[in-house]
Amino acid sequence: MKKTTKNIITVKNLTKRYGKDVVVKGTSFEVKEGEIFGILGPNGAGKTTTLEMIEALRPIDEGEVVLGGINVKDHPSKVKEIIGIQLQSTAFFDKLPLIEQLKMFNGLYGSSMDPAELLEEVQLTDKAKSYVENLSGGQKQRFSIAAALVNSPTVLFLDEPTTGLDPQARRNIWDLISSIRKKGITVVMTTHYMDEAEMLCDRIAIMDNGRIVALDTPHKLIKGLLGRGFKKAQVVEQANLEDVFIDLTGKELRE
Repeated sequence: MKKTTKNIITVKNLTKRYGKDVVVKGTSFEVKEGEIFGILGPNGAGKTTTLEMIEALRPIDEGEVVLGGINVKDHPSKVKEIIGIQLQSTAFFDKLPLIEQLKMFNGLYGSSMDPAELLEEVQLTDKAKSYVENLSGGQKQRFSIAAALVNSPTVLFLDEPTTGLDPQARRNIWDLISSIRKKGITVVMTTHYMDEAEMLCDRIAIMDNGRIVALDTPHKLIKGLLGRGFKKAQVVEQANLEDVFIDLTGKELRE
């Protein structure tokens, strides 16, 4: 990770209510420029609502979010110009080829990004004239990320980017996320896969019941647990079942 102390996102006392239910309870944290930052938590913890407020997709009831020097509550449109968002389920045009869809997004954003280069970056060059409805799950996820990169975002938000993917497609997405960060784009992601978070994230915020209950690097979070006396049966293995699967079937994508 690029060593920096500059915050690209600052969240202070963020709160969201639905009637009498408070689903995000005064959450505060910072995301550093150029890092991969993970927000983890069980279903209903408030992580998706938190991200949607940061992304200017949901109104902020209380608190403040500053992204790239922009106050999200005061200038939501400006924030949307400098971020990219990949959702778990994104609606695209079924009967418009991938490259034409990216050209259309270029026009909407006023971007000069080369659609062919974007497709190459996500390994979809051979699908340029294909329709979304004919893509595999992994291909759809990669195209969704390509679409989120059209406007050359400062921050890319990824919502459970590998859910439901096979091991090859999953590891391919990991490589793609790492390559995006190397370009200087800050990545904020959610995932239910702990190995994914440990592999990719520089720092992790763990949410539960609307609050952040821990925030640190994966290594320090694990070290802290061990320091509190946690123990489990130790089985030292140099590989796991996924490694076996990849070794036997290959790393190349099957699409």
